[in-house]
Amino acid sequence: MKKAICILLFTCILITSLILPSAAQKKAAPTNEFVPVLRFIAASDTHIQDDNNIHAERVQKMLAYTYREARADKNHPTLDALLLCGDVTHDGTKTEFEKMKQTLDSAVKPETRILAVAAMAHDGYDMKRAEVRDAITMPTGNEADFHVVIGGYHFIGISVSDSFPLHYVDAQRTWLKEQLDAATAQNPQQPVFVMQHEHIYKTVYGSFPDERWGLAYFKEVLEQYPQVVDFSGHSHYPLNHPNSVWQGAFTAVGTGAIKSTDFTVEDLRDIAQSPDNAKCSTFWIVEIDSANRMRLRGIDLLAEKVLCEYILENPANPANREMSDENKAAKSTAPVFAKGAAIKVKTAKGGCTVTVPAAASTDGFPIVLYRAFAKDASGKVITKTWTMPAYYLSDEQPEITLNLRGLGKGDYTVSVVAETAYGVQSAPLEKNITIDSPGQVSAFFARIYYWCEHAAAVVVKQIGI
Repeated sequence: MKKAICILLFTCILITSLILPSAAQKKAAPTNEFVPVLRFIAASDTHIQDDNNIHAERVQKMLAYTYREARADKNHPTLDALLLCGDVTHDGTKTEFEKMKQTLDSAVKPETRILAVAAMAHDGYDMKRAEVRDAITMPTGNEADFHVVIGGYHFIGISVSDSFPLHYVDAQRTWLKEQLDAATAQNPQQPVFVMQHEHIYKTVYGSFPDERWGLAYFKEVLEQYPQVVDFSGHSHYPLNHPNSVWQGAFTAVGTGAIKSTDFTVEDLRDIAQSPDNAKCSTFWIVEIDSANRMRLRGIDLLAEKVLCEYILENPANPANREMSDENKAAKSTAPVFAKGAAIKVKTAKGGCTVTVPAAASTDGFPIVLYRAFAKDASGKVITKTWTMPAYYLSDEQPEITLNLRGLGKGDYTVSVVAETAYGVQSAPLEKNITIDSPGQVSAFFARIYYWCEHAAAVVVKQIGI
């Protein structure tokens, strides 16, 4: 009997070992796991200053964080390159460039190639253009315009020209085409990385006419090469806004900023909505795998958290355009308020303060706007307003507050909607209220208040391109 039991147990073990996968097989990585073969930082607008160490410390923190992330990856524990897309200094002085070099010398490891370009904007404030182009070579060891190969991938950078007051000159456009021809001829199936300070016109968030930060000069050249992945800064616009990654004839990526963040809302470059904008410091960790897929991780530097993450199929293939405007807009779905969510209203003379719980995104992109409306008994909108949630930070924001003005004595329905970057709105939260105070506010003054509230701190000293 015992012998029979032993034979039975042995048979079961043998069959199990043949049918079931081994422990090693169970732990084997799935075939679609992302395994980097190249990793680099894409950042901009560090704005290093002589008399302020904050931004230099942020550069050091960015590098320390990324080295920790790299070391945790047993497959590719390396940071191959650091891309700095212009405005590396704040006032463009020689001592600021020297401080940038000292900062990088203290934080960059020998494995990491430094790639940086100089901008006309802040980098060009103090010195002659030729001096600026010389200065950017100091922390990098590269020419001001460069073409280097790292890990088999081509990186091309273009600095501001030495011809004042021109941003760039025709010789640079010709040079760029020559470099792209050489890079794509070598391997047309892999991406080629290009960097300059300004966004390419009508590509990423910040590059459109009302936003004023777009550069058209190189667009016709770049459009000839679907392999291009172009990195740019200048606008300081949030990198986790879905429009900060754009795909069309080529791919473009806005890098946010190490210094601070700015916005365009309703055609205004508006920092009044963001008293915490200096607390926003962001950059990309970019990785490429053996299939030339590209992983983008947008990092909230001060919180050391991932703000957003995308994995894009090989961007060198023009058929792969997951982040085209059309595809992103088609993906955009209405945010939702939690079941049972309700408006809290505090009335005052001529208006009210409205508070709602934050809505939830349903499409993986952040909610970028909340709108509030007050309607009279006939359904006519008497006044309206908007506010922007702090989607550009990784901290949770449990409630959203909006102020409605321009309401006289009477009964109203107040409604609030959450809105995506593509104008898709949630179902409204609504509440009926009564304004008891008799103070009438004319529509004219209500409109004046509306614009003053949202445009008081609009930056006018900076001139777009």
